[in-house]
Order: sequence, then structure tokens, then C-alpha cells
Amino acid sequence: MAETITIGKALNHGLRRSLEHDSKVVIMGEDVGKLGGVFRITDGLQKDFGEDRVIDTPLAEAGIVGTAVGLAIRGYRPVCEIQFDGFVFPAYNQIVAQVAKMFYRSMGKVRLPIVIRIPFGGGIGAVEHHSESPEAYFSHTPGLKVVTCSNPADAYSMIQQAIRSDDPIVFFEPKRRYWEKGEVDLDADLAGAYPLHEARVAREGTDATLIAYGPMVRTCLDAATAAAEDGRNLEVIDLRTLSPVDYDKIYSSVRRTGRAVVVHEAPGNIGLGAELAARITEHCFYSLEAPVLRVTGYDIPYPAARVEEEYLPDLDRVLDAVDRSFGW
Repeated sequence: MAETITIGKALNHGLRRSLEHDSKVVIMGEDVGKLGGVFRITDGLQKDFGEDRVIDTPLAEAGIVGTAVGLAIRGYRPVCEIQFDGFVFPAYNQIVAQVAKMFYRSMGKVRLPIVIRIPFGGGIGAVEHHSESPEAYFSHTPGLKVVTCSNPADAYSMIQQAIRSDDPIVFFEPKRRYWEKGEVDLDADLAGAYPLHEARVAREGTDATLIAYGPMVRTCLDAATAAAEDGRNLEVIDLRTLSPVDYDKIYSSVRRTGRAVVVHEAPGNIGLGAELAARITEHCFYSLEAPVLRVTGYDIPYPAARVEEEYLPDLDRVLDAVDRSFGW
């Protein structure tokens, strides 16, 4: 039976179910235990599973991920929480030089089934290093898989799928969407869940394709609803996985609609949108009615909270890009 819950609660249920499913799953991070995390995603888990499985760590991201590497080598499935997106960089060397490389370096003998959870993106009125979008750094790194959810149902299933995967996965959570609600079947068998590394058509359309992930999926869905009032039928694709990207789903959509707009919060310079635009142009050139356009954050450090709404892509900027696509 489906329940209406928030993305944050769905992640909590998914983590709980993973702890129940496999005694080798451990959760570790700053304030994840007694406090339940700054966003309360791990609320109640230490109380129910004990301090040996839900571990409050020192304020040392390199130590958190480094310890997870050792645990994974010994057969555990660590789930690391990085408290905020901008805090991940002290652990960057561990992630890209150890976590991403160990399987290749050992010629397949050593797997590191580590999940690194990172709340990302802006929109919560936070200070510096609390509202960034560093997904391109990790998507660019061979050996890592990178995923992000945009709704409660995906949050619930994707976190479990990531934990059960034998590959290291960076799991980005759209923090400003934590409180958005949707229906989740908490009794559903995970074997029947939507595949982890496949994109999803969040809204079908015929006139143009909006491609987004994480927090921008809701923005694009709202833009599609507004565009429908003007007679434009926009398709919205939720990427769900940023590495590997499900290009087949994207190409199929763009070949039908003839137009594509890629939307993400991160700066546009050498961002994921650039790679998506290049691939679409290479593979769908003869189907395109206009160039692939991008709507992104600006190429500046994340601004002060009072002006973050001027920085973040919103409905008007997405619709403006759609208008430009049709006016080409």
C-alpha cells in the first residue's frame, strides 16, 4: 500500500530497510547518530541499530571516506554521509584516487561497495559551502557511478539499489526538495524497482525535450505545465544517473521532438550540460530543429543567500530557453 511521504522520509525508510537486509551495512558521518543528521535523514537509526552500525564520526571527511575504504575491503558496505556538498572536498582525494581506482588497480580483485551520500544544490538560504553542485567533478571520474533522485519513490528505491551495488556510488540528494511529498510503496519488492542507471520520462511531450536531474526536475515539470497553457507540449526527462548517462532514452526523445534544453544548477562552463549538448548534437544532428540550449547556474561561486534566487535556474529561464529554441 502506497504512503504519501517526503523525499527525506523516503531516504530514511530506504536506509532502514538496507540496514535490516544486510548486517554488513553501516552508516557513518558527522551527527548521523544521536542527532539523526542535520536534515534528519538518519533519524532514529542509531537508536534502533546501535552505535556500531550508525556511527557518529569526527569532523573529518577524509577520515570518513578513508575508513570506509578499509571497511569495504573487509567486506562491509559503508554508507558515508557528507553533511553538505561543499564539505566533500577534504575527501576528494580519497574518492577519486582510492574509491574510484581500487577495482581497476587490483585487476578486479578488490571491490569497494561504498555509497557516499551528498546533499547538494541551493535554495535553502544557506551560507557558503552549503549550496554547491559539485556533481561534474565526480561524473568526470572513471570508476565512480553518480546518481541523484528527484522524488520520494525514486529516493526510496535508489538508495537501496545503490547500497546493494558492488560499485562505488556517489549519491546526490536534492536538499531543497527533501520536504516535497509523493507516493511510495514501502512494501514493494526491490527486484521490481525501476533500474538504477536508467533515465525516466517524467512527463511525455512532443514539441521539445527538457533534460534535468535532481532539484531541477521539479522546475522543468512546472515549466512544462506552464508551457502547456501556450499550447506547447514539452517532454521532461529525469536523468536519475549522471554516470553512466542513459543516452538512449535522451536520443529517442530528441529525435521525436527535434529540440532539447538541458537544465542544471551547477555552473555552465564545462558542466554536464555541455557534454549532453555535444552528445545530442553528434547523435541527433539530422533530427534537430534548433541548437541544443542550456539553462544553468552562472560561472561564479555560489552567491550570498539573499541573491541566490537570481542565480538559480527557474521556470522563467527555462521557458525563455524554450522560446529561443522555437524562434531559431
